Amino acid sequence: MKVWEALLRIPAGAVSTYSHIASSIGQPKAQRAVGTAIGSNPVAFLIPCHRVIQSTGKLGGYHWGETRKSAIVGWEMAGGLKS
Repeated sequence: MKVWEALLRIPAGAVSTYSHIASSIGQPKAQRAVGTAIGSNPVAFLIPCHRVIQSTGKLGGYHWGETRKSAIVGWEMAGGLKS
């Protein structure tokens, strides 16, 4: 729940990293657990797991594929969703 709450604080058009999310919930070494929590998100567009990328800048995995993740992030960055 803490991970999903942290995801809700990422504004539309912005991205964060697994390590930043882990730090924001007080568990700076829990990047893998953050990834697991994000991967188990049952309502992916409502809980914006697509806004989390790898620290290298790569998009990383997404249940519906990296192409869709890229499209959603791009759409939000272009102003397609105002939060």
